[in-house]
Amino acid sequence: MLQVGVLSSLAAALIFGVYLFVYKRSFDSLPSTVYVASVEVAGFCWYAVIAALTWPGGEPLVPTDFGTRTALLLVGVCAAIAAANLVSIRAFKLGDVSYVAPLNKLVPAFVLPIEIVVLAAQPTPIQVVGLALAVVAIYVANYEGGALLVPFRRAASYRPAQLALAGAVLFAISDVGTRGLLSRTGLTPQAVALATFAAVALVALPLAARRVVWANLRPAVPGIVALAALFAVGVHLTMTAFAVAPASVVSPIVNTQAVVAVLLGGVLLREKGLPRRLAAAVLAVSGVALIAVG
Repeated sequence: MLQVGVLSSLAAALIFGVYLFVYKRSFDSLPSTVYVASVEVAGFCWYAVIAALTWPGGEPLVPTDFGTRTALLLVGVCAAIAAANLVSIRAFKLGDVSYVAPLNKLVPAFVLPIEIVVLAAQPTPIQVVGLALAVVAIYVANYEGGALLVPFRRAASYRPAQLALAGAVLFAISDVGTRGLLSRTGLTPQAVALATFAAVALVALPLAARRVVWANLRPAVPGIVALAALFAVGVHLTMTAFAVAPASVVSPIVNTQAVVAVLLGGVLLREKGLPRRLAAAVLAVSGVALIAVG
């Protein structure tokens, strides 16, 4: 089963890396809210098919013990994921994919402080080292010469960096909530995934309605529908990996999507600073791995 989890994680990392690259190459001319609304609606439809084919036998859509606390937790997780997706896609729209990806995939580096504050978790020395590597990754991604603290000032003031890191924080909040949903309620992973697809679409649609230009969106619809299918498969592979392998194995592998995105952006889109950004991606993934293992 561990081998299945590793292979699913590797496939998901490749899919998500390609997904980010294709978005940047083909769809970042669309307003980010319009793109998110479109891809999430299509993704919900694709994932409904996947969920129907993979739903655990005998499991209800809504568990019998579904109550107010579960509902509030589900709403909170869905709201965090919706905000994270909107903020992150905006970051990729404004910045190079090879710059934004390493910062946006530092999710476990923010999960750890949240768990320390909310769950009173005690970090291990290895996790502290991992967190330090994540900070170094931010530094390297923003390093362009100058004084020692200039990269941190750039990360704090550069809009794509702000949004990428904000997206990572929001994804971290949603990850902690998702763990609670899957471990403390009777909801299946498929039900949680369907709820998040629907929530992101419902949040994005009113925002997109103000900015949509149908003449620009209509030609992009077939490509968005195809890309949404790829995204839905990636989500399902990630769910499958977490179901059969420890998070300490799955998380660092899935987050290697940052390296895939950096390579594709640097080589095929000819984005500048490939060696430095690749180093930042490797540091970010290494830090994530140490945090997960610790």
